[in-house]
Amino acid sequence: MDAKILNSQADSGTTQIMNTTDPIYIANAPCSWGVLEFDLPGKALGYAQVLDEIHETGYAGTEFGDWGFMPTEAGALRRELEARQLTLVGAFVPVAFVARGAHAAGVELAVRTAKLLAATQGSSPFIVLADDNGKNPIRTRNAGRIGPAQGLSDEQWAVYAQGVELVARAVRDQAGLRAVFHHHGAGYVETPDEIARLLALTDPALVGLCLDTGHLRFGGGDPLSTLRRHRDRIWHVHFKDCSPSVHAASRTGGWDYFESLKHGIFCELGRGDVDFAAVVEELRRTRYTGWIVVEQDVLPGMGAPKEYALRNRDYLVKLGFPR
Repeated sequence: MDAKILNSQADSGTTQIMNTTDPIYIANAPCSWGVLEFDLPGKALGYAQVLDEIHETGYAGTEFGDWGFMPTEAGALRRELEARQLTLVGAFVPVAFVARGAHAAGVELAVRTAKLLAATQGSSPFIVLADDNGKNPIRTRNAGRIGPAQGLSDEQWAVYAQGVELVARAVRDQAGLRAVFHHHGAGYVETPDEIARLLALTDPALVGLCLDTGHLRFGGGDPLSTLRRHRDRIWHVHFKDCSPSVHAASRTGGWDYFESLKHGIFCELGRGDVDFAAVVEELRRTRYTGWIVVEQDVLPGMGAPKEYALRNRDYLVKLGFPR
């Protein structure tokens, strides 16, 4: 992998490593190894093996994973990343935004995480905000087939959007990082209409969008049209594919979100129905610069994550990305 040090910040001791042959950089994330934000049975791999395998399969960056998965002291975390020539590109922070009483705890978790990322990597990583996914039984049971009747009321939307802005503002003001919102199955922002509603209710200078191609397909959306519609809000991108056969079986069988995960709803890149070539072309046409984070969410102990990661990286090479 052709990489060099682009940015060394002596004041914090941080080092940023990026691919030099392309303005779009390729990362992976611990969720591809079964490190998920849910309390699930099964044993996930340790952070050292996950970071080793992200590096060995040709990725230049990683997201953070749940708080406590990787070291939470900046010096130790930086050493682990630098040993593998990996850039820390973001951290997923779930918050129950629909509950006003959960906003303060969301601020605390997001700011704590953001300060660690800033001390480790400088101002480049994102805080990737998301709902407290998988907690509402109706949304979890109907993930992938959500209708308007299962959405938020106007009053709930107001509370939700206020919470997103509150946390994003705290991250900016207290840690100097930007926040993006991640739409997600089994949460309250899953469908294209729900994404558009949240963006309309939040400050475009404060809250960006993390476009996740697989969750968008699972939620009934088209990544290319969503990219074109919300391009000015898309600051961070997750590449995930969605199996149409598993999606159809999920709808027919009435599976909940976790059953869909168990059956491989998020398949290897190029084996689902996301048109990645068109998405890449649009990203380049609109001069996207930043990270694409490959994610193939699996349950703890499920499948062969390293093999998936290698084949996903090979697929991106076929799309024109350098190894």
